[in-house]
Amino acid sequence: MTQPNPDILNLLVGKMLGDLGGAFSVPTVRIGIRLGLFDSLHSQGPATSDELATRLGFAERYVREWALAQAANGYLQFDSAAQRFSVSPEQAMVFVMKDSPLYLEGAFELAAAMIEGEQKVERGFRTGEGVAWGESAGCLFCAVGAFFRPGYVNSVVQAWLPALEDMVPRLEAGAKVADVGCGVGFSTLLMAEAFPKSRFVGYDFHAPSIEEANAHAVAHGLSDRVRFETAAAKEIAEVDFDLITMFDCLHDMGDPRGCAEHLRKILKKDGAWMIVEPIAGNNHAENIGNPVSRLYYNASTMVCVPTSLAQEVGEALGAQAGQEKLSQVITSAGFGSVRRVTEGPFNMVLEARP
Repeated sequence: MTQPNPDILNLLVGKMLGDLGGAFSVPTVRIGIRLGLFDSLHSQGPATSDELATRLGFAERYVREWALAQAANGYLQFDSAAQRFSVSPEQAMVFVMKDSPLYLEGAFELAAAMIEGEQKVERGFRTGEGVAWGESAGCLFCAVGAFFRPGYVNSVVQAWLPALEDMVPRLEAGAKVADVGCGVGFSTLLMAEAFPKSRFVGYDFHAPSIEEANAHAVAHGLSDRVRFETAAAKEIAEVDFDLITMFDCLHDMGDPRGCAEHLRKILKKDGAWMIVEPIAGNNHAENIGNPVSRLYYNASTMVCVPTSLAQEVGEALGAQAGQEKLSQVITSAGFGSVRRVTEGPFNMVLEARP
């Protein structure tokens, strides 16, 4: 047996300690966000643990340990002389400002949901069976919606739709749009708010998501021109869409090729299909060592692949399929062209034309 190299071993252990520290922070960060601890330090200013506990009516001993944990995490600032905790502007973007592109509450919620679903996914390793969307954890769909929301808020209208050829003028004039795999409706409602002359319909096969999406439409006063329906992508009956959007879900489909073929049929001949997918290289080697791919591969193991395997065909593209594979899926369904129109740190945006 080859003896371990002590230098390499020390590096690995150091890395693992950092990783485990991050994992251990998941419940404490979730508590801090839910209870308004981060928010109070941001909106009301620095505080000792006693002052923070008094502000919010909490037990000081819990607050003190929580605040020290966040300082150790690097998620709070700590003035040891004054014994006061504070939130820096950068930390506020991650833990307080919900419309910040880097707000990560959803990431911590998603991590917790993946742990909750661990036993069901482990069973799939033994049986080869999938885990249906919404069945692995209590509110996985809520966590996924929260995870992607900041990116959508800061990119869909500002960058992604303008990258499509001649589409913004059509939306401004009044277009018919389908948002397929819409989840709880964040992406659909963002587009509807930006383009009041267009009409939008969101489709998702998960009925609880659609119920929540319709409630959001009513709350935002958009139910007169936005509706949400429970339907699988291949079962959408309505036709003649100017634009079809699909946000971070093509790789989750059991039959992405059949889905693409059906979408081509319901899209106008001069329409466009915008496919937003997790950014990835075209081969596994390009993705190894990339911190974003690391997140996506782990999420894909726990969510994306099991979800696809629970559906018919079960192609299980995975969250790191890459543009080349996705383009092959799309063109095999009869689309004439696929191109990457823009990208960001977490997503790539493809435009498919009939």
